[in-house]
Amino acid sequence: MGMELLQKAINFMEEHILEDIGYVDAAKAVHMSGYSFHRVFSFTVGMTANEYIRKRRLSLAGQELREGDISVLDAALKYGYESPESFTKAFAKFHGSTPRQVKGGGAALRLFDPLMIKITIGGGSMLEYRIEHRESMRFIVVKRAFNNESLLDQDWRGIPEFWTECAEKGLIERLKGLCPEGTRDLYGLCGPVRKSETEFYYGIGVRDSGRIGELPKDGGYVIWETEPAEYAVFKCRGADGECLGEAWDRFFKEFCPQTGYSQTDSPDFELYYEKGEPGVFCELWVPVEKL
Repeated sequence: MGMELLQKAINFMEEHILEDIGYVDAAKAVHMSGYSFHRVFSFTVGMTANEYIRKRRLSLAGQELREGDISVLDAALKYGYESPESFTKAFAKFHGSTPRQVKGGGAALRLFDPLMIKITIGGGSMLEYRIEHRESMRFIVVKRAFNNESLLDQDWRGIPEFWTECAEKGLIERLKGLCPEGTRDLYGLCGPVRKSETEFYYGIGVRDSGRIGELPKDGGYVIWETEPAEYAVFKCRGADGECLGEAWDRFFKEFCPQTGYSQTDSPDFELYYEKGEPGVFCELWVPVEKL
């Protein structure tokens, strides 16, 4: 998503700030999937779109309570809260003062202005990538569904914990044991988040190139097949998963604006080589299309 689309999404949220909207509505306004928009907005802005909407509403509510005649109850309803109690709790956490203290005069308020996208001088560093085409691929995975809303939690660690759980249960070693030596690369596949669904899927597995026989009858192993796609591939250099987050950050902030590519709704995946390059934690494969 280019900077002009990001500004368009922000403008949409500002124009409809008092309506019942969220990140999916902002994504629709710029013709993106909720999942792709959430990732782009979060990495670029440093907060989720829902968090931006919440902060803007609380900032506006503080101004109106200080300067107008609106009651706490009316302010709560106007700015999207079901009760004065929930509004007061959120308001106090944001401003450091309660609505009644603000109406009484003299209480401190915090101002959260609308975002404006500005062009700044940056870059000057190398971003190593390659574009590769893959026909349909077949994987044997342990797959789990996660709630779409979990992506809005900045501290959510559901996927790393899923990896830990599968490793502790021996499921990953059994997957690797299905493959001939030298082909035991591991994949972490992430399916798209769709507005019509409440969950997305993440799978840990190995690629089946026709050399794997029957699936183990226990462990919950399933087949996951992908459609043909073009991928932007990035080497994640580092000792742990932090470098994966950095790769996603540079994908949205540098790669997409500079190359004209955009992420598609096909699954993306991490590739952990059995015998990888020294210093490379994994490769990130993102399905893309040229705008």
